[in-house]
Amino acid sequence: MSKEVVARIKLQIAAGQASPAPPVGPALGQHNVNIMDFVRQFNEKTRGMEEGAIIPVMITVYKDKRFVFELKTPPASYLLKKAAGIAKGSGAPNKEKVGQVTRKQIEDIARVKLPDLNANDLEAAKKIIEGTARNMGLEIVSE
Repeated sequence: MSKEVVARIKLQIAAGQASPAPPVGPALGQHNVNIMDFVRQFNEKTRGMEEGAIIPVMITVYKDKRFVFELKTPPASYLLKKAAGIAKGSGAPNKEKVGQVTRKQIEDIARVKLPDLNANDLEAAKKIIEGTARNMGLEIVSE
């Protein structure tokens, strides 16, 4: 007999820094999930990751108040900002360029993101990442 799913919650939390404070507490509290149990498990699973990296997490809550969660890869925008060494993207990406990324960096990011992207192969994943880079105001340059 399958368990009845009550909710699916999507959150983005810094690796190893989950706490009962918002957004975690209110999101889980409204479904009567043990918040501290989630915080402890999340921080344990993300302990080896880069400190402060944004990690999307998909939490499935069942009727009996149990939960399971799945960690995703960091957002492409986070990885691109890190690769370009910038704090934030451009407000007017078509007019104002804020940084540069190389094709090699694009390929590395595409390899990391491939499991979570809607792409069949690496070439399609690279095109998705290039589009994100352009929309952030980043120039794509050859090595």
